[in-house]
Amino acid sequence: MFSLKRLLKKEQKLAVFAPLLEKAWQTKWVVHCEPSLAKAEHVIRYLGQYTHRVAITNQRILDVSNTHVRFMAKDYRDKAIKKPVTLEGNEFLRRFCLHILPKRFVKIRRYGIYNHTIKRNLALQFELIKKPDIIEQADKPVNETPQQRIKRLTGFDVYKCPYCKNGIMHKIRELPKIRSPALRAEKLFASVLS
Repeated sequence: MFSLKRLLKKEQKLAVFAPLLEKAWQTKWVVHCEPSLAKAEHVIRYLGQYTHRVAITNQRILDVSNTHVRFMAKDYRDKAIKKPVTLEGNEFLRRFCLHILPKRFVKIRRYGIYNHTIKRNLALQFELIKKPDIIEQADKPVNETPQQRIKRLTGFDVYKCPYCKNGIMHKIRELPKIRSPALRAEKLFASVLS
């Protein structure tokens, strides 16, 4: 948020976007992202069960005769126990057709920033912001430390004292990575501090 404000202020466009930024800042955003537990193929296979499935699978159909269809269904009035159901062919087809989406309806809808109207509006709004020049980017140092990159991108100097904002902090000692139980960690910290 602050880096966006800084960029807009630098481009002298902060007044144009200030109401939108304040409105977005007041919204309580909840972002919960977890990494995928498997490869992309597994995720596609999992989502495909919901996006490309039909109303009834072949495994649930037990018998088809000239007049009736017999299939397995859950009886939610009786603790969701699976029971065989027999219907006339016309009734089975009527119920099956209830699962067909009307024209222009889609199974997968996109909301939020993935909606096509939002994308178009964002493109129009941020068209005013100048894109970085390739020559300017080429002049920037390629080999920079993570601390230098943080300072370049955010303007925050990690070496400055967080309290007085004047003094420069120096590395005295680097603590080793701890991959041990808590008791060993306490002994390690005690030896370092003494």
